[in-house]
Amino acid sequence: MIKIVIAEDQGMLLGAMKALINMEDDMSVVAIAQNGEEALEKIHEHQPDIIIMDIEMPGKTGLDVAEELKNDDKRIVILTTFARPGYFERAKKAGVRGYLLKDSPIEELVNSIRVIMDGRRIYAPELIDIVYEDDSNPLTDRESEVLDLVAKGKTTKEIAKDLFLSPGTVRNYISTILDKLDVSNRIEAIARYKEKGWNK
Repeated sequence: MIKIVIAEDQGMLLGAMKALINMEDDMSVVAIAQNGEEALEKIHEHQPDIIIMDIEMPGKTGLDVAEELKNDDKRIVILTTFARPGYFERAKKAGVRGYLLKDSPIEELVNSIRVIMDGRRIYAPELIDIVYEDDSNPLTDRESEVLDLVAKGKTTKEIAKDLFLSPGTVRNYISTILDKLDVSNRIEAIARYKEKGWNK
């Protein structure tokens, strides 16, 4: 019997996954969790064969948990809504065995569990496509530094003070950032930057 722990902060999805996986003759969900900290507790308590985790969870994310367990050789499957390259890179570095999109059919998840138990890895095709796209960060280190401070809610004057620049220079940097990211304002720039995983 394959013992499974599921961590997912959306209660309805968590319940549905548990019920569907438990219908398989060779699988049993031994514990569920709704955040990263709880997931770690359940994993240590039950020592499951497979851990299925959402990325976006309160407290510790699924990737945070995967990174903490990296040296424990756990079989982790990450489920996510978005095919973000930054997340995928972190998942691979953390030794995650599976990375699937949430809109995949349950049959695909169940099949992936069996494949991973056989010692293989399985990644959603959409993620493989992303890896081969030229999707590198167009910003220089200094521009990234400026945008990180913008994302923290700093004003132009505060950024100028922090980086020992003039406010005019900071404004020029921000203008260049908006142009490079093909967005019209700071909020869109931050969203694009995070979506691409360039802030990792």
